[in-house]
Amino acid sequence: MTEVLSQDEIDQLLTAISSGDIDTEDVATHSESSNRKIKIYDFKRPDKFSKEQIRTVSIMHETFARLTTTSLSANLRSLVQVHVASVDQLTYEEFIRSIPNPTTLAVINMDPLKGSAILEIDPAITFSIIDRLFGGKGEGTKVTRDLTDIEQSVMEGIIVRILGNMREAWSQVIDLRPRLGQIETNPQFAQIVPPTEMVVLVTLETKVGDVEGMMNFCIPYLTIEPIISKLSAQYWYSSVRRGTTTENLNTLRDRLSAIEVDVVAEIGRLQLTMRDVLSLRVGDVIRLQNVRISDAMSLNVGNKTKFLCKPGLMGKKLAVQIIKQIKGPDADEFEELAAEVDEV
Repeated sequence: MTEVLSQDEIDQLLTAISSGDIDTEDVATHSESSNRKIKIYDFKRPDKFSKEQIRTVSIMHETFARLTTTSLSANLRSLVQVHVASVDQLTYEEFIRSIPNPTTLAVINMDPLKGSAILEIDPAITFSIIDRLFGGKGEGTKVTRDLTDIEQSVMEGIIVRILGNMREAWSQVIDLRPRLGQIETNPQFAQIVPPTEMVVLVTLETKVGDVEGMMNFCIPYLTIEPIISKLSAQYWYSSVRRGTTTENLNTLRDRLSAIEVDVVAEIGRLQLTMRDVLSLRVGDVIRLQNVRISDAMSLNVGNKTKFLCKPGLMGKKLAVQIIKQIKGPDADEFEELAAEVDEV
């Protein structure tokens, strides 16, 4: 708040400046120091994630939210909306104190990263999902209780589906293979890191039908530390632009290996006029120019000449034997290679 000087204070200040008791430079320095912004730093909970890394985590989980919206809507056959509400860093103790008891806490093994993470689902969302899968309208319950064995088994299936979406959302950074370890209902039994350890908390606003609640994904710094350098906008956008991860390349190879292409053994080529083609009859002989019986044939894959071959038989079937590979499709190169093979 700006302090307003009275007229007497202004007169005293002007008198002091004119008499030399106060230097104008000291006044200016004091004014600058008073306007200097001071950032409060708590050594008990140091910031371990930069703003850029927090932003990258947010982008990753926006993709996760879209995938989860689609998968849950299809599984529950109901309108489901999931979007990122916030991404914050805090201590693990603060996270545990902020969630209700009982609740649905899924301990996630973050292979190949060391350590675990926690996916917490609000009880209202949990019971809405269970009610929907059991044939109800998806109404939540105001009664707070632990899950039965059957309800816990149902939620395990839902969480496994959600983890599949998480793997796809993280694919640009790491080939994550999240696995469900166990489900707890009491937050005090899910001590995956020390209470003072810093975590990044992704809060997802979730709506199943008319029931609203939160899903929280808690990732300890110790778990995410090996890939912390990859959580930058530069790495993220470059990896998205490349799109050539090992997994993608292997997938492309597998799909290409099953594609059928035409392979044609070509004896030779000849140009004819349309009149000659129309006058052809059964028994006519077409003489190929500059082609001898001993010349190698070209083996074309699609519309590209790739090999030289010799005709023959394999059993009772016609066959060709590949004798040389052609590096380029040029005709001059083909003729030179054919001549070399003929000499041999």
